[in-house]
Amino acid sequence: MDQQTRVRWAELRPDEFLGRLNACPLVFLPVGLCEPHGHVAAFGLDTIIADHFCDEGARRYGGIVAPTQGYHVQETGYHAAWLEDMVGENNGRMAAVPPHVLCQQYLYQLRTFANAGFRSALVMTGHGGGNELDLQAWGDAFAARFGLPVKVIMEAALAPDFPSDHAGKYEISALWHIRPDLIDMTLLNRQHEPGSGGRLALGDSAAEASPEHGAAIVAQALANLGPEVQALRAPGESAAIAPRISYSHVEALYSELRLQARAWVTASPRPGQRAVSAGSQWQAEEWWSLP
Repeated sequence: MDQQTRVRWAELRPDEFLGRLNACPLVFLPVGLCEPHGHVAAFGLDTIIADHFCDEGARRYGGIVAPTQGYHVQETGYHAAWLEDMVGENNGRMAAVPPHVLCQQYLYQLRTFANAGFRSALVMTGHGGGNELDLQAWGDAFAARFGLPVKVIMEAALAPDFPSDHAGKYEISALWHIRPDLIDMTLLNRQHEPGSGGRLALGDSAAEASPEHGAAIVAQALANLGPEVQALRAPGESAAIAPRISYSHVEALYSELRLQARAWVTASPRPGQRAVSAGSQWQAEEWWSLP
């Protein structure tokens, strides 16, 4: 890869960083986690798709890609009943953290972006279903306090012509196109083998996946990403970015957001959602509360 295509903060020299920053002071933050996507796919599917969209988005439209946030909220609130249904009492081997941990980490990431000279942030999450709403709410609070516009996008929303899913036709196809080495469809029926761990969240439509379908998904998503980047490159009359943001500034905002924790989408089951079974490994975090 030549230097003209390097877009990762971690791979740029200071002169390269400054050149890209001056050309487009937008930072991409890929967000995902490790969780099971059946036996056929790598645990990091969500993260890898978010990485790809950010990397290709920066190459096409400008900006710099920040280090990936590879941990996400998964076991709390509405996730718990889903995990009981899709993973059962098997080990999901998930890179999950509780909401308050992600919130605090996320605020410090946004602080880093503002202090580095970025004028806007595009957060691309490959893990959604409600998590993205908390990320946007926390980003909005940061923007209101410090002036850095934050846009959170669930990657599947960029390809509206293709119904999204979990480890089904959509997700398996997308990863198959991006990283074919991380998909093995010969393992599709392993869930039925004794001791395999069961379905491990495999979607019902996984057998319909194909790399060609994935290519169409990715093409539409990257085309639709362009207008999102352009909107953030020209934020209009947004407030000026605050002078250097300190740790104490972030902690003050985090303390305020903690007071709203019961209203976070990831904190509680959805209205009418069935309760997790007594004795299930997922019951403990279903009704999450701050320590």
